[in-house]
Amino acid sequence: MTAEQASEQRKSVTAECCFAIHFFVTVALLFAFSHAQADTNDSFPNQLQGSVSEQRYFYSSLYTKHYDPEPGHVNDQNMLGLEFEMTRNRLWGFAIFDNSFGQKSKYLYVGKKWHISESGRLYFKLTGGLLHGYEEPYEDKIPLNGLGIAPAIVPAIGYSYKNFFVEFAQLGLAAGMINVGRTF
Repeated sequence: MTAEQASEQRKSVTAECCFAIHFFVTVALLFAFSHAQADTNDSFPNQLQGSVSEQRYFYSSLYTKHYDPEPGHVNDQNMLGLEFEMTRNRLWGFAIFDNSFGQKSKYLYVGKKWHISESGRLYFKLTGGLLHGYEEPYEDKIPLNGLGIAPAIVPAIGYSYKNFFVEFAQLGLAAGMINVGRTF
């Protein structure tokens, strides 16, 4: 193994360790978030019961459009995600995908969903979390990507019917994405 290969391997291991640390910190914050939102009159066992997932979603990207395409932009994100909705429409989830430049990336998030129609089928969702995977030479393409992990906020509007849903997610000012999924 050459010195350059060893250096690349160390960078890869360091990045994965950094992501794992951020993952566990985010899960801890999620746990704290789910309990901080509980009524002050609830006992601790009731708070734990309220944090159990009431609905689970599996989703994938169907179509992505960059508004100002650059050479090298990829519009096929190959995204797969899992989302868990708890009481009071709070949610958390994670997704793996190819970013705009074809690099493997991850998004770990918490959020909230608001139903905006009487039927409850039309909804607005706002998530915020940590984004990992924008590496050289594209690490400056997203703001605050200091340690290879950047904060992200993703608003989406969706429509659900029976066990299926479709969403349009706004990805900063750069792109929009259509996702489809199923509850289970």
